[in-house]
Amino acid sequence: MPWTEVHKVDLRQELIYRYLNKEKVTDLCREYGISRKTAYKFIHRFQAFGLDGLKDQSRRPHHLAGQTDALTEQMILDTKFKHPSWGAKKLKPALERQYPDIVFPAISTISAILSRHGLVRSHPRRLRRSVPTSQLRTSHEPNEIWCVDFKGQFRTQDRKYCYPLTITDHYSRYLLACEALSSPSIQESLPVFKECFSTYGLPQVIRSDNGSPFASLHSPFGLTQLSVWLVKLGIILERIDPGHPEQNSRHERMHRTLKEEACQKPATNLFTQQDRFETFKTIYNTVRPHEAINQETPASWYHKSDRPYPKTLSDCEYPHHTLTRKVDSSGRISLYGNRLIRISKVFAGELLGFKDYTHSWLVSFSTYDIGIIDKKTLTFESTEIQDD
Repeated sequence: MPWTEVHKVDLRQELIYRYLNKEKVTDLCREYGISRKTAYKFIHRFQAFGLDGLKDQSRRPHHLAGQTDALTEQMILDTKFKHPSWGAKKLKPALERQYPDIVFPAISTISAILSRHGLVRSHPRRLRRSVPTSQLRTSHEPNEIWCVDFKGQFRTQDRKYCYPLTITDHYSRYLLACEALSSPSIQESLPVFKECFSTYGLPQVIRSDNGSPFASLHSPFGLTQLSVWLVKLGIILERIDPGHPEQNSRHERMHRTLKEEACQKPATNLFTQQDRFETFKTIYNTVRPHEAINQETPASWYHKSDRPYPKTLSDCEYPHHTLTRKVDSSGRISLYGNRLIRISKVFAGELLGFKDYTHSWLVSFSTYDIGIIDKKTLTFESTEIQDD
């Protein structure tokens, strides 16, 4: 199809667009009916002068001043179709990274283009709430705080429930894990954490809500089998207040994006849903600009932890305690002869420390004082869940 005088600039732009999207020059030359010399002439012009290099300089401009050319507008629309939930603020930096030789219009112009094509969604105004976060830590570098949670469950097309377990780095917003599980159980959650720690190392703090399997209202200090294991790894537990998910707002915001881009139309089953999560994870980490980190990507801010995941774990040490006892498989210990005192099954197999006081024993697990044993009644009373 030889180029005509009327459409040749548009065709040159179209050729460049396809060239930037990795189509072979030979194939393009054959389709457009031009020589390789001609094709490379305009490729080199574009690399040197951008889109202006594709115009006939001796004639008046093909486009009106201030008007977005057809190629640039098509690039904007194509990217929007690939990422329907992205607005102009995310499209502009993403396009600039993908096509560094093109000068894209202002955010307001991109927004106008989207609006003209009916691609702008209106959102209800969200009420701002004051959040009591004085007791929550702030991160200053990657791996200081990891946030964990289960996004709300939903059914895949085979009517089976999917419970997405997600883990993010608080500082960089990097999505470390997004796993489609069939239940929020310790048995399914533990392998996700092990793989995450093996890949990225250990964080200093893990922030969660007070739900299973991260915490329990019915065990000492709210510990579960999962959190006991995390404590033995030397990870500090941090829990948000019950009923206040906004205290984990960065993670909750990621969940909103996850819902829009990967959960609105569920996949066939858990396996295909996991494929969708992997695609989302890659785009979220390496392509999608994030406004809170200067429209850069989480991957550009994240690096692995310098705390390696240990292959084996030793018992906790209690150098300042009076004595130690190991909890049996039923969750009990013996302080006086054969008299067994029930502590909790979550500590089965773990070594606890005991400090001797006048009327009671203070019971500790690692750095946590989990309760007291009354010397008279030989009964254990656990402490309430509290912030570290």
